[in-house]
Amino acid sequence: MKIAIIGAGNLGLSIAKGILNSNGATTMYLTKRNTAEIEEYEKYGNVTITSDNREAVKNSDILILAVQPSQLENILESTKDLLTENHVVISTITGFSIAKMESILGSDHTIIRSMPNTAISVGQSMTCICSNEKGKKKIDLAKAIFNRMGHSMEIPETQMQAATVICASGIAFWMRLIRATTQGAIQLGFDAKEAQELAMHTCNGAASLLIESGSHPEAEIDKVTTPKGCTIQGLNEMEHQGLSSSLIQGIVASYEKISRIKENQL
Repeated sequence: MKIAIIGAGNLGLSIAKGILNSNGATTMYLTKRNTAEIEEYEKYGNVTITSDNREAVKNSDILILAVQPSQLENILESTKDLLTENHVVISTITGFSIAKMESILGSDHTIIRSMPNTAISVGQSMTCICSNEKGKKKIDLAKAIFNRMGHSMEIPETQMQAATVICASGIAFWMRLIRATTQGAIQLGFDAKEAQELAMHTCNGAASLLIESGSHPEAEIDKVTTPKGCTIQGLNEMEHQGLSSSLIQGIVASYEKISRIKENQL
């Protein structure tokens, strides 16, 4: 696959690392205004660094757009004459709808929206995907790209904002939980390095249990709770202090914020 990532910032580079580390591209173009910041990626051999978006579009068939929302319209306008029926346009831009992209490019182009998270750089992203009518034929291609770097799910476009909160913002939420567990472990006597190692590998194990078994979280909780035991004591105290409620309220608050941002853009 000949891939161009337009906008090699934090997310764009995370996607690039994920694709390159899984040998998912025959050639790759990375674009950025200041190319000096990403010159190290030329070490991969099949990567071309440029500040010229048109050069990248002409030499690629899959375009992954990872720029700021304010930049996207201008990029689409300035490159749309180069697009052919073979191009697949994949946007990672929050709040920039398929309808808005179609108003610039036309509905005869394959347009896909994706919402990966930064864990894509280590092959563990949860990526949500939707498309326009023509793009439905290429959904499996998009999923194949992102499945090389984690797991993907096709959802309706109406759920993309919610997916942004759960999957993209969710990385930060889980990091905070791991940090809190680390702090608890330090209080119980582990040094900081040991505490973080315990916390992050236990978190990874919990998620892997659910992924591999397909079971419900409560089923796995039941396996480690005993009557009058320390686990149920700790869980009940966390719930008394509002653990689940705080998480849910934080997720909803994040969603309300992203909804207000979208309304202000309309």
